[in-house]
Amino acid sequence: MPSPDDIKARIEAALPGARAEVEDWTGGGDHFRATVVAEQFEGLNRIDQHRLVYDVFGAEIGGPIHALSLKTQVP
Repeated sequence: MPSPDDIKARIEAALPGARAEVEDWTGGGDHFRATVVAEQFEGLNRIDQHRLVYDVFGAEIGGPIHALSLKTQVP
């Protein structure tokens, strides 16, 4: 199972310059909450911003990462 630090590192690697804060929402290691601030979100609606992040994980969403709640922002 991925840790919050693993998820943070993967988001930041996939979106250069992004800052991510990730927490294990329930303590069970499969429900996470993340706040991501990235220039890449500029001009995108909220759905497309979230899609950029979810695409980092592909099939892991709904599997090892059962849930990933997102808050996205432009710096």
